[in-house]
Amino acid sequence: MEHLITESEKAGYWTLQSGVFPENTASIALHKKTGFRYIGKRKSIGKIHGVWKDNLLFEKRSDKVGVD
Repeated sequence: MEHLITESEKAGYWTLQSGVFPENTASIALHKKTGFRYIGKRKSIGKIHGVWKDNLLFEKRSDKVGVD
């Protein structure tokens, strides 16, 4: 994840967004650990094996790109 953040900043991206299933606690912990913040939940956004799934939205804003 750190590599992704570094490379995205080198490419000039100032915002990364991610969607994570609520039961994927390891991914949620990784996102929080690397500076992503929780911005909201999309309810019943898609079906997997006939079950409607929510999706948690996370965002990371660069402190290097887009800073004046």
